[in-house]
Amino acid sequence: MSLLDALKQHSIIVADTGDIDAIAQYTPRDATTNPSLLLKSSQDERYKDLVEDALAFGKKESGAAAARAEAFVDKLFVNFGRRILDIIPGRVSTEVDARLSFDTSRTIDKARKLIGMYEAEGVERERILIKVGSTWEGIRAAEQLEKEGIHTNLTLLFSFAQAVACAEARVTLISPFVGRIYDWYKADLGVDDIAIEEDPGVASVARIYTYFKKYDYATEVMGASFRKTGQITELAGCDLLTISPDLLEELKSTEGDLEPRLTVEKSKAADVERIDMNEQTYRWMHNEDAMAVEKLSEGIRKFYADGQKLIAYARDRVE
Repeated sequence: MSLLDALKQHSIIVADTGDIDAIAQYTPRDATTNPSLLLKSSQDERYKDLVEDALAFGKKESGAAAARAEAFVDKLFVNFGRRILDIIPGRVSTEVDARLSFDTSRTIDKARKLIGMYEAEGVERERILIKVGSTWEGIRAAEQLEKEGIHTNLTLLFSFAQAVACAEARVTLISPFVGRIYDWYKADLGVDDIAIEEDPGVASVARIYTYFKKYDYATEVMGASFRKTGQITELAGCDLLTISPDLLEELKSTEGDLEPRLTVEKSKAADVERIDMNEQTYRWMHNEDAMAVEKLSEGIRKFYADGQKLIAYARDRVE
């Protein structure tokens, strides 16, 4: 069998793309989107109807051009999400604007708005994951949203402190970024590559998975941001793995078999100390991880920049 088929026996596969045709090709259960992916897909002739519908929606918004552009972007996310849900059996992740990363109340408001738009289209909220950055403020927003039955995907997750705080907040899912952690350490060490068995991104996800299963947290772990297939196969057994189309194709075209590297049984047997997480502990532990501090800040800036490109694209069309 292919490595992709073998992987599906141990982990849920999620497509990390806005290309709806690519999603259909690899038959994942779930899918994730973000502003940069949607900006690319929105310029694809195949999805012209989704863009035109969002454009019409944005032009109906009263007020300044910025409000119309924001309405266009919100509707574009919902349109792509709804279309994706037509071809997958599971959930789609829709992202909250990175500008709200340190604003708990506005993150909650935006999430409620997006869920309301999905429900107006006949999509049940159980099929939507609202993506929120794993800042302390974002985690608090996610905690409240979960109490309202709005499920969340906590993204830009680099530190163990972020992961534990998310689990304590009972968020639905977290997305630790394997590839970006790998990138940081590769640059810090001044090397061209890091062996899989020493890969700090892979090790981070394994540590989080072990801790969550050891202490029976319901929060799902979804490895994300991969740079090579070896990082993916090394995490076979992780709850979910979100993978870009190019790496999905590489896995699909490679023959092989896999044994799960991560299991509940191994996690239960692990000697892992439980952490009493609060805001002070979170901030100190996260601050002690230089990589996580740098990559979280950088990630928010990059997500913001991608969002601004999408806003600029929208303003050109709704003014």
